[in-house]
Amino acid sequence: MTTARAHTNIALIKYWGKLDEALIIPQNSSLSLTLDHFYTDTTVTFDENLTADSFYLDKKLVPRQRTSRTTHVLDIVRAQSGEKRFALVKSTNHVPTSAGLASSASGFAALAAAATKAAGLNLDGKSLSRIARRGSGSATRSIFGGFVEWHQGHSDETSYAEPIQEVIDWDICMLTVIVEKKRKKISSRAGMNSSVRTSPYYDSWLSSTGKDLTEIKQAISNKDLVQLGEISERNAMKMHALTLSASPSFTYFNGDSIKIMDYVHSLRAKGIPCYYTMDAGPNVKIICRQSDVPRIISELSPDFSSDQLILAKPGSGVTYLD
Repeated sequence: MTTARAHTNIALIKYWGKLDEALIIPQNSSLSLTLDHFYTDTTVTFDENLTADSFYLDKKLVPRQRTSRTTHVLDIVRAQSGEKRFALVKSTNHVPTSAGLASSASGFAALAAAATKAAGLNLDGKSLSRIARRGSGSATRSIFGGFVEWHQGHSDETSYAEPIQEVIDWDICMLTVIVEKKRKKISSRAGMNSSVRTSPYYDSWLSSTGKDLTEIKQAISNKDLVQLGEISERNAMKMHALTLSASPSFTYFNGDSIKIMDYVHSLRAKGIPCYYTMDAGPNVKIICRQSDVPRIISELSPDFSSDQLILAKPGSGVTYLD
């Protein structure tokens, strides 16, 4: 029995679309920041008395028809380790599920770490990231802390994540504004597939995202919050432009999402460097300096309560709790 904890990550350079659906190899490389506030704890026990894998999420048994990705990851671990037994998986999400806050990233990263160790494997981070990727693409980045790059690659062996800057010693954080905790209507996978197939701008997205990735890595090296924020914001909006230009058109925004964007523009006009990013969900993440958080919260407070505003700092990579 092994318990592992993995934190969510928020992509600053987005991954949106798969080159290989089976191996979950992306159409482009991406880069993220791991956050300390949102995480998943997962315990895996291989048990000879089990006749099938069982998965409990937040103490509720998940129906077998909804656990195919979990079983797939466990099958990969069994194939690599020689473990023959089925597994009992108990997972607790300290992040809303399917609301665009990367619960699948922390979930499958924690699963990969706990399952491999419980099966007797001792893998390095790169190898763990490849296994986590087979459950959820973004999970490959949650194996590590800080700023993390997921190399696109073109095979199972070459598509993996590695840290760019694990120890972050400069003033950067992320204020998440929770506007909805419900499961999103259009999953990330469905949204990606539609965008790749039908958006007339998809090729431009791929070419411009490569440039964004090069530039943001330079911003990280220079510890330049303004450049990092500007690149992250424009990359996020390009990704969401793909959903708006898909056929049929769809969006992950809601009215509050747009309201928060307007607040951020207003704050910048007042001299506060802050920038928004959004994944596949309506919740908005504001990239800013920790020293500016009180002012930002003060500006947002007329429309958003304190329990909707969650401050997250750079988080660590996978850890083991036993």
